[in-house]
Amino acid sequence: MQLLNLKDTINFMSIRRFSMALSIILILGAFASFMTKGLNWGLDFTGGSLIEVSFDQSADLQKIRSVMDEEGFRDATVQNFGSSKDVLIRLAPIENADKTTADSKMVGNRIMQSLTAMDDTATMRRIEFVGPSVGGELREQGGLAMLTALICILIYVAMRFEWRFALGSVSALAHDVIITVGLFSVLGIEFDLTVLAAVLAVIGYSLNDTIVVSDRIRENFIKLRQGDAEEIINISLTQTLSRTMITSITTALVLFALLLMGGELIKGFAIALLFGVVIGTYSSVYVASSIALGLGISKEDLMPTVVEKEGADQDAMMP
Repeated sequence: MQLLNLKDTINFMSIRRFSMALSIILILGAFASFMTKGLNWGLDFTGGSLIEVSFDQSADLQKIRSVMDEEGFRDATVQNFGSSKDVLIRLAPIENADKTTADSKMVGNRIMQSLTAMDDTATMRRIEFVGPSVGGELREQGGLAMLTALICILIYVAMRFEWRFALGSVSALAHDVIITVGLFSVLGIEFDLTVLAAVLAVIGYSLNDTIVVSDRIRENFIKLRQGDAEEIINISLTQTLSRTMITSITTALVLFALLLMGGELIKGFAIALLFGVVIGTYSSVYVASSIALGLGISKEDLMPTVVEKEGADQDAMMP
């Protein structure tokens, strides 16, 4: 393996305190948004009915809200969806509705009759319904899925590398999840099952990046005989920088195309993954490595098995 000259090495760790302070500020900002604004939970988690209606001309949202009020749906959310001609109507769960599919169709037909009377070009594009109990269960299971993923990753990295690397990797992943979900809270973007899938994908993407960096750090700790822990980490990050940037940029280009051309249905998914790739690349370089360095990672933590093997070989060669 060709090692970089120290003068060609980027001193990433020189700003680790600033980067950690920035990460703490972003995490605190995310928690503050959670407590004050919360998440704009999608239909998958809250339950209720969702109706998408299209018109030939730009829709008059205020007039549609008046129609919904007249029909008794005063808490209905009416908003444009993708274009000014498409409207999304969200209704709260129907009380005492066991036969959810039948009730949903009845509500949809009732609303469409009123909208057609207002504008005969109104056309129903889709209608969905999720019961409140199902929505609550999905929210709980989604949270457990992320927690389980982080615990499994902690165990794997601790066994594969070293416990300091494990804590750094899991901290970086938790950092990515909190800040990505915090973005949705701050901007008020709907958080549904597709966004949850994107957050889980961010965990996988960030973990892959972190493992590559951690493996190079461990390799250089064993091969390099000079330099302290900070210098070796800087060398390792510099060696993996081109691979990290190429992977991140190519992934971001695809996600940017999805964001622009994919339509409203996958907009949240694309935003979550695009932001997750950016924050995941940052955390792989600074958060995971900085935490491992702050916990005192050193050559002695990775060398004992090699030294022991060398000693055993020398003993075997003695007559």
